[in-house]
Amino acid sequence: MGRTSLLLNAFVAASLALAGPAAAQDGVGALLQRLADPQLERWDRVERRILDEWSKSGSSAMDLLLRRGRAALEAGEVDAAIAHLTALTDHAPQFAEGWNARAAAFYERGDYGPAMEDLARALTLNPSHFGAMAGLGMILEETGREVQALHVYRAAQAIHPHQPVISRSVARLEARVSGRDT
Repeated sequence: MGRTSLLLNAFVAASLALAGPAAAQDGVGALLQRLADPQLERWDRVERRILDEWSKSGSSAMDLLLRRGRAALEAGEVDAAIAHLTALTDHAPQFAEGWNARAAAFYERGDYGPAMEDLARALTLNPSHFGAMAGLGMILEETGREVQALHVYRAAQAIHPHQPVISRSVARLEARVSGRDT
């Protein structure tokens, strides 16, 4: 079994054990509890507040590196994005969003191994990061690990039951895994 497979198996077990709104011990915990409410209206506002909070490193310099990395990625400058985000993860290794953002850049470049490692690091630091879970689910699905992808998507859905991309992914994989896919 390769290093990535071992990392993935350890991650899936740990993140599924820790996932859920109760895992959040920071100021975002109440927002995550609200987001988990299936009856929540205007969930998009709560989601935005959570994402905004997760994007604050506590350092204006690190926040600038995150913004530059995201801007480079949006502009299609993947190598520049990785450079900015690597500087961020080097200088702020406890900032989960830096790892999540760099994982997105690696994913765009097709480097699934480094992307999965960064997602595992992001989820170790922030077990409630539904975006990182969704990213991991995408990679697992694209690499043919549908059962594992479904478990990760379900964990993300438990935290964020409103996100349409996650809900569609769960439904699609449930159909495939159960043999109901048409």
